[in-house]
Amino acid sequence: TEDTTGSPSAAIMSKVFKKTSGNGSIALYLGRRDFVDHVDSVDVVDGIVKVDPSGLNGRKVFVYLACAFRYGSDDLDVIGLSFRRDIWIKKVQVYPPADGNPTKTPMQESLLKKVGEQGCPFSFQMPTNLPCSVSLHPGPKDDGKACGVDFEVKAYIANEANNPDEVIEKKDTCRLMIRKIQFAPTNKAGPKVELSKQFMMSDKPIHLEASLEKEIYYHGDPINVIVKINNETSKTIKKIKVSVDQLTNVVLYSSDTYTKEVCSEEFAENIAANSTFEKSFQVTPMLSNNKEKRGLAVDGKLKDEDTNLASTTLSQGDKEIQGIIVHYKVKIAVTASGGGLLGGLTGSDVVVELPLTLMSPKPA
Repeated sequence: TEDTTGSPSAAIMSKVFKKTSGNGSIALYLGRRDFVDHVDSVDVVDGIVKVDPSGLNGRKVFVYLACAFRYGSDDLDVIGLSFRRDIWIKKVQVYPPADGNPTKTPMQESLLKKVGEQGCPFSFQMPTNLPCSVSLHPGPKDDGKACGVDFEVKAYIANEANNPDEVIEKKDTCRLMIRKIQFAPTNKAGPKVELSKQFMMSDKPIHLEASLEKEIYYHGDPINVIVKINNETSKTIKKIKVSVDQLTNVVLYSSDTYTKEVCSEEFAENIAANSTFEKSFQVTPMLSNNKEKRGLAVDGKLKDEDTNLASTTLSQGDKEIQGIIVHYKVKIAVTASGGGLLGGLTGSDVVVELPLTLMSPKPA
């Protein structure tokens, strides 16, 4: 069972997350389920296991934290195929305590007040090159667990931490899913790109400049794209299309990148030959407008919460991250036609792309 009771002694916690094993001998307690990746470090995952030694029959209690890539449906496990691949896993023995009397975190002190004498603390330090919690949006007809990256804390009773021949029964385990998340850093000036393009039968170019007001946009906020055009040709510009693409890089056995358009708007504009133009266009990428798109990356969620498009993955450049990495780009396409000897036959596009960082703000 999952218990989210309040704890008056714990100023640090608003609720406690608890899972008890089927046999009642162990219970897992966490003070929170969201752990922040600050790019150069990750929050420590700390908690308590309450142990009733009378139900152990001489066995020990271990806890593991695993980051895994899930390929989807669990019902395929029955034919002996595992559709989970561990990206990173760490195991610790909590009972009998293996490392004497470690320093307890404030969170563990608060949990111990609730749990009492039988509480055994544990903590894990994740490395900085793990992906964040992200899942791939299922199609309208897909059921079962979504494909993606998840994090799980599991306590279990066993003779050894890691013996493949030892059978661990479900009643001897309890687990809680947690999330690894990133929040937007301080905003900076937005990116800018310029391109001059010359066309057949024209000795002068169309000069296109596009920029974003800021580097980071929050989920659900409109994105203002500033477009400046100097049309030195004899062509007329008829329309400007602004779209946002999500690029999902799945890094497991090999590296595959999937590109999905998450929003697109066409704006009818009439920019005459030999004239200049400047205007701001607004687009808002939203998950709610992409519900039918299978395989779109969305931020990981716990149970049936709402979620949003996956946040941009922040990394320290040279680090090899496994799992799922997400980026976005804004694409601006300017369509010109007419003019010159061949008229409409030489209709042409000028296209530029800008990187976009889409994230959630840091909570207060």
